[in-house]
Amino acid sequence: MSTSSLPRLQHVCASGLVAAVGVWVAWISYTQQPSEAFLFPRLISTVFVVLALWTFFKALLGWTKVGLGLSTHDMANLLPGLVIALVYVFWAAKALGFYTAGAIAFFILLSLYDPAPHREVRTWVRRAIITVVYLAVMYGLFAMLLKVYTPREILF
Repeated sequence: MSTSSLPRLQHVCASGLVAAVGVWVAWISYTQQPSEAFLFPRLISTVFVVLALWTFFKALLGWTKVGLGLSTHDMANLLPGLVIALVYVFWAAKALGFYTAGAIAFFILLSLYDPAPHREVRTWVRRAIITVVYLAVMYGLFAMLLKVYTPREILF
C-alpha cells in the first residue's frame, strides 16, 4: 500500500466506523420504549446518520480531500479520550448517572488535554469551575429546556 493511499484509507475507516455507530444509535432510539423518551435522540440520530453516511460514501468514492491523515503520534494522543468515551458510553452513564458520569468524564478529559501546568492549584480550580459550568449547561439543556430522559442511577 502506498503512503498516498493511507490517508484515504484512514478516512474511509473512520467515517465508516462513525456511520456504523450512528446507525446503531438510530436503531436503538427507534426501538426503545417508552418512545416519548427517545423523541429527541431519534431526531438527532437521524440527522447524524444522514451526515455520517454521506461522509462515508464520499470517502468511498474518493470525493473527499483527506489531507495527510493521522500519524501514530496523533493516534496515541487521541487514544486516552477514546477510552474515556467508551467507558462513559458503555458503563459510566448508566452506572453513575448521566450528569455525574458526564462531569467526571469531562473533568478527566479536560485534565488530560488542557496544556496548563498540572502542578499549579489555580489550574485545577479553573478546571473544576469549567466542569461545574459544563454540568450546569448540560442540566439546563437536557432536563430543563428539552425535558428529555437521561440515564438515572446512583446520584442523578
